Amino acid sequence: MGIEKSKIKQPRFLIARIDRIGDVVLSTPLPREIKKVYPDCFVAVLVREYTKDIYLNNPYVDEIIVYDDKDKSFESLIKQAQFIRSFKFTHAFMLLPDERLNYILFFAGIPFRVGVGHKIFQMLTFTKFVDRKKYNPLRHEADYALDMIRKIGIKPASLEPEIYLTETERQKAETFKKTLVSSGKKLIGINSTSGNSAPNLSADEYKKLIEKLLEDSSLKVIVTDKQPPNEILNIKGIEFPFIENTLREAIINFSALDLLVSNSTGPMHICAALKVPTLSLFCPLTACSPKLWGPLGNKSKIVLPKENYCQTQCPSDPKLCRYEGDSGINADSISEMIKSFLETDQ
Repeated sequence: MGIEKSKIKQPRFLIARIDRIGDVVLSTPLPREIKKVYPDCFVAVLVREYTKDIYLNNPYVDEIIVYDDKDKSFESLIKQAQFIRSFKFTHAFMLLPDERLNYILFFAGIPFRVGVGHKIFQMLTFTKFVDRKKYNPLRHEADYALDMIRKIGIKPASLEPEIYLTETERQKAETFKKTLVSSGKKLIGINSTSGNSAPNLSADEYKKLIEKLLEDSSLKVIVTDKQPPNEILNIKGIEFPFIENTLREAIINFSALDLLVSNSTGPMHICAALKVPTLSLFCPLTACSPKLWGPLGNKSKIVLPKENYCQTQCPSDPKLCRYEGDSGINADSISEMIKSFLETDQ
């Protein structure tokens, strides 16, 4: 049951998303949708050090607080709680169930706290909850995140993620692109790794894909991995401009692409939030489904294996899947999809 807007006086909101890049990108609709209803409220985000760049320059965020996940001591817990308490938050939304964070927000004295699911530590601290009801019906992760603010009566108008660049950063992106491609060429990014978070092609198959794309003189292909696999590092004529990047530098460079090719991973969500087109490899199983994790807000193409492939040929763990066998996903098919996708963008 929601809270009437008139009963929330001078609201101060904390959005806590202390997990990985893609998850943090998909939390970016929350501050925007909150500010639509409470334009004069205070909104802060609590994120890990390595994801804070996602929220830089966001006009709907008043403060970025970095979560200390290195010092696990009780003294550190109390210190973080005291620091968060100084902001006098009225509401906290904990998008990832985490026992330590739950107690930090409790000791921070935030009166209205919402978590995910029915965890014992949430019950002990009188934390309210939203329930995913076992993904039935299956919705997007960004939509599930917005359930947090629905809990207080906010009806979000959009679940599209957004990352904001300054004018200076946009100019840097233009310069980056001009150093790589001549007029008329398309800049294609290949991101071959994903931290084993979802099904993906093998490094050898990505190598074949890159070599096929290099045959097309209308394309400029670069590798966007921060740590490319050795099989790809050995390809002649390929540049690896993301290896030394900070996350913010990578975000700026991603914005210069005409297309990103990857599996379901953080860079895909970054590009979607920047409105950069994406071609993404996915799995139809619920936990990896594009209905749950697909790109939002950009021009995109979802690539799925042949019907029944997952039931007959895929290993039992989708995270081990490399689309081997008769999946219909390989260097040849993807290169044709890329050409077709780019033609429709003319």
